[in-house]
Amino acid sequence: MTAGIEATKEVQKTKFNPRVLVAFTPECDGDSLVNAAKLLSHSEQVLYVGLVPVPDGENLTEHASKAGDLRKFMQKNSDRVRIRPKARVRVTYTPREELEAVIHKHKIHLLVLDWQTHNVNSVAAEFLDNLPCDVAFVHGPIPSKPENVMVALRGGPHAECAMSVGLKLSKLPESKITTLHLKPTKFAAEESGQFEGLSKIIPEFRDVTHKTIESDDFLGSLLEESRFSDILIMGTASDRTQKTYGKITTAVFENAKGGVIAVKTRRGSREHPKNEQKGSHAISVLVDQWFAENTFHAGEFQNLEKLVQLKKERGNTISIALPTLNEEETIGNILDIIQEEMMQKHKLVDELIVIDSRSTDKTQEIVESRGVPLYVHQDILPQYGARPGKGEALWKSLYLTHGDIVLWLDTDVSNFRSHFVYGLLGPLLYRPEIQLVKGFYRRPLKSGTGLKKGRGGRVTELAARPLLNLFYPELSGIVQPLSGEYGGRRELLEKLTFTSGYGVETCILVETLEQIGLASIGQVDIFERIHNNQPLHSLSKMSFAIIQTVVARLEKRYGKQMLEDINRTMKMIRHDDAGNYHLELQEVAELERPAMNTLPEYRQLWSNNQKKVIN
Repeated sequence: MTAGIEATKEVQKTKFNPRVLVAFTPECDGDSLVNAAKLLSHSEQVLYVGLVPVPDGENLTEHASKAGDLRKFMQKNSDRVRIRPKARVRVTYTPREELEAVIHKHKIHLLVLDWQTHNVNSVAAEFLDNLPCDVAFVHGPIPSKPENVMVALRGGPHAECAMSVGLKLSKLPESKITTLHLKPTKFAAEESGQFEGLSKIIPEFRDVTHKTIESDDFLGSLLEESRFSDILIMGTASDRTQKTYGKITTAVFENAKGGVIAVKTRRGSREHPKNEQKGSHAISVLVDQWFAENTFHAGEFQNLEKLVQLKKERGNTISIALPTLNEEETIGNILDIIQEEMMQKHKLVDELIVIDSRSTDKTQEIVESRGVPLYVHQDILPQYGARPGKGEALWKSLYLTHGDIVLWLDTDVSNFRSHFVYGLLGPLLYRPEIQLVKGFYRRPLKSGTGLKKGRGGRVTELAARPLLNLFYPELSGIVQPLSGEYGGRRELLEKLTFTSGYGVETCILVETLEQIGLASIGQVDIFERIHNNQPLHSLSKMSFAIIQTVVARLEKRYGKQMLEDINRTMKMIRHDDAGNYHLELQEVAELERPAMNTLPEYRQLWSNNQKKVIN
């Protein structure tokens, strides 16, 4: 059974895990709630719950007919979104407690409520202000296929939530999304700070039209600008006297021409007010959308005939370069799988090379026995010197390979399968706008003869991801930034700076982000990767190199040198069997290589935009 089939079965067995909860009442606008749920849930699972509030003193059984009518409506509309087959109706004296129990039980992310019915205290405002989920208040009519959607943005956490909701609708082929920023004619510092975070991420969304208007009449301008919109999306403009909705939000509900969705984030204004004013969480809107849209599973691309067809249609050629250093135990199996399945049987890969770092075991002999071209990277482009490190091998592989898509795969993997290759190629072939793809996987830690699940990736979690979250939060959704299984389009890779050592993966990610943006990056789940884990002293040097790489990128950003040569040496702590400690000085210098397309030798090979012929 192939890994792709296993992945498909794994998806099919996924348990019901709703993220969106829709609360119906007998008096609600059910059609608008159903349409809103479909639009807001995107690909997430939805749970319906019916609430029939009963005043104290009345008999619950007297409301059985209302419950029956509500149940019929919910069942009738169950096929319009991904919902639980049996949605429950609760006839209750305590609708607030019932709703809260469902939210906590299923760990709901978004609660969808009809504004009109919940505006008359069927659910208390104080309760809504303390929910552990976002809330969307809906006021119809909400069409199932809106053509024009306006997202009103003023700043702050609720506006960020509104932007996130609006972006879900931007992927509907029939919908045109416009963001509206209304600012006072005298743009106050407080207003500027609130909008700061959103202003940084809005340009990243190419499918959205952006509009800014100066006006001191916020409500009037908002109603005027939105009069031709099918749906107006906005944050709940809270105030001191009416925490949940705010006077402006209430007025919009009452006077807007079309449907309105007002969203309230779980992050209230009382939480870290100074940071919220600056829009410090706005970047999460960008990252969340990227993660949802640019994260794939290798099982999605197991139709190799389709991949070959797409490759031909797009005129792509594909090269794989394998860096090696003493990999005699694993390199043979990897070469066999790529040659037999990816080159001979399916003709997906056009070129396979190995670029070695002067292995002292039988690695080179095994490679040569398979007829695969073997290069020693220290011997390539000798006029530029020979540096140790994996990054050096990857950089020089661009000079050696011919394909306009290049994949790099680590060669110390003992469970290598073909989905490592086609999983990475899938997004590049299906999505032309994606330029770089990273693999990610579960990394068990080898312990003796066994494996400990979830214990691998120590440098990733303790060094790489914290640094990226701190300085490059746009990359915070990358599951495994240090993954050795990745690839991209030559037109991107040849423009990037490379580091020579352990920091190369971090360098490539950051350079890609800075040059062409987050939307050009994809990531693929390739399930599980088993390899020989390194000892702690080696991981310490790896972390040191990665930190150097991040600092070097920051030096470029701010135009200021932060590191001197002494900062590139590391004192390693050693101890002998007798318990004696001593210090050992080691140089762990992450030296940089320029973009490959700046080398005259490379430009000569690719002169006149003519591709080299792959034999």
